[in-house]
Amino acid sequence: MAAMASSSRKRMAVDGLPNDCWELVLSKLFNEIGNNVDELNHYLETLSLVSKQLLSVASTFVYSIKLIYNPSSSLISAIFHRFPNFTSLDLSTLHGDNLNELLSRIPPGTVSRLTSLNLSNHPTFPTLGLQFILNNNPTFRLTSLICSNIASLKFTDITFIADSFPFLQHLDLSFPGGQIDHDDYDRQKEDYSNALNLLAQKLSNLLKVNLSGNVRVNDSSLLQFCINCEFLQEVLISRCPFISHAGIAEAIHHRPNLNSFSVTNYLQLENFNSHFVSSLASLKRLTCLDLSFSCINDSLLVSLALQSPPLTKLVLQGCYNYTYTGICYLFCKCRSLQHLDLQGAKFLNDQLFSRLCAFLTDLVSINVSGCDRLGNSSFFALLTNCPMLKEIRMESTKIGTGPTPSVEDLVVYLRVKSLHLAYNSFLQDKHINIFGFMFPNMQLIDLSFCRRISEQQITTLLKTCRKIRHLKFAGFPKAKLFLINSEACDLEVLNLSHSKIDDEELYQISKSCPRLLELDLEHCYDVTEKGVRLAVENCTRLREINLRHCRKVSTDIVSWMIFSRPSLRKITAPPDFRPRDCDRKLLFRQCLVLALKSILSDITSDRNSRKPIIIRGVIITVVVFNTLFGLNTNLWMAMSAFRIIGLARASEFPSDL
Repeated sequence: MAAMASSSRKRMAVDGLPNDCWELVLSKLFNEIGNNVDELNHYLETLSLVSKQLLSVASTFVYSIKLIYNPSSSLISAIFHRFPNFTSLDLSTLHGDNLNELLSRIPPGTVSRLTSLNLSNHPTFPTLGLQFILNNNPTFRLTSLICSNIASLKFTDITFIADSFPFLQHLDLSFPGGQIDHDDYDRQKEDYSNALNLLAQKLSNLLKVNLSGNVRVNDSSLLQFCINCEFLQEVLISRCPFISHAGIAEAIHHRPNLNSFSVTNYLQLENFNSHFVSSLASLKRLTCLDLSFSCINDSLLVSLALQSPPLTKLVLQGCYNYTYTGICYLFCKCRSLQHLDLQGAKFLNDQLFSRLCAFLTDLVSINVSGCDRLGNSSFFALLTNCPMLKEIRMESTKIGTGPTPSVEDLVVYLRVKSLHLAYNSFLQDKHINIFGFMFPNMQLIDLSFCRRISEQQITTLLKTCRKIRHLKFAGFPKAKLFLINSEACDLEVLNLSHSKIDDEELYQISKSCPRLLELDLEHCYDVTEKGVRLAVENCTRLREINLRHCRKVSTDIVSWMIFSRPSLRKITAPPDFRPRDCDRKLLFRQCLVLALKSILSDITSDRNSRKPIIIRGVIITVVVFNTLFGLNTNLWMAMSAFRIIGLARASEFPSDL
């Protein structure tokens, strides 16, 4: 009796409050988390395991659903009824090609709030399924439709979109597939052009359109969007071979209020005339410009600078034919840049780059990877001149060469959270030691293939920077990372791919890093099934594990991992894995299997049994999700929920959950 009374009192800490009180508490908690989707999802899952009441309350905070496997009719009904406030449905990774059948099985009343739909990466556009939803939901109003990489996107599909979704604000028709019938090319071209023109005429509320990678899009199509869509703000037309500079210039002339423009992969300067330059420069509200992998020149950059647009993001990754003169003039006039990508700007050296940094005082993130003449001076010039900096990408550079400040002159930079320094062969322990002092709030560091850094220095770094959650140390030749002190290690993501790690070292690492969520062991040839088992047992929160090309790991371990570690969501299996029928039955009995998807292209599908057929030993990815119903007895996760909401001590966890 006493035990029952004690259990009842403990449960009151959870079930004693009405739902609206819980919703208020959780909304304040999630507001503090901000836009960190992974952290938010983790908290939602943790809370949902505490009690049925919190399961119900947490479900109201789920606004996006991503289906990866086609569930049964009863299950799909339960899924959509469980999350009454969802507004976004993502089917881009759904296994199978029958989207029409899936969409027709969604309970009619559950999609009334749906405003965003992602149908990417499928063979065809599901006209019949969408028509079923429209017929059964008269108030259904999509504002965002993403149809990227549809293998066969016909002009009739585009016409259907134009007629059915007049309230769209975001439309993505990028990279459609499909063969062109050269015998009837002119008629196909005309039909497609007419469909795009109809789309532009009917979608008057459009704010953003992505037509990238579409060989049927031409100057006329772009012009119609810019003429008819009066609220259009963002245009993406990367890799559209039949859109010319003249066509872009004419379109921009009709829509000078664009604030984001992406036109990449223009490899030639032909037709790169003053009309195009002046039209691009006329975008006085331009905040984002992406010209990646294009042939540009200083004339364009200077013309932009003369208009002083309020640029906050500039992407020139892989661009060529421009020089320091043009980019310096642009930075001098546009001092509001927050995100800058100059990857592959080979003309930059320490002296020139240090001068540029003086104009970048608002910078938040920068990518200068592949600028192989930049060393320590450039790195410290960034820190000195850019006080708002949070993320630095300097992969494949010469950082590690040149002078460094003395210990007395080192400054602490609390805002810096991410350092991407992979493939820097000159980095040594002394530099990592300096970084540990300067960036105490660092959360991510990538030192992959930095061969001169020792495991002892990594241990010291993790003790110094207690907030590091992501460590990428791929290609490390020794891998004696088991020296890490578990008291100082809160790692959540660890990448040791291409490392000479063995079972004993993997076991010690898993003991030192019990809070790991993701573990990447790709191409770790000395790891066996024994080491993986021990690691999975120790890492009680593990969500993803990559065993690709771990040739000493047995394929039998996949089923064991799924049932031994319910938190697992994604398994990249070892070589030659192929699920057996008996495994599939167990998977459905124990958890919801949402995907069996190849990570290579050499995979076909048996349309009758819907089973993946592996060709030439292709490695496949298994994505699994815990059952959506009932309570899980994962003690750690439930205790974490108590710590999160601060209602009870961990020792007061209800014993009967």
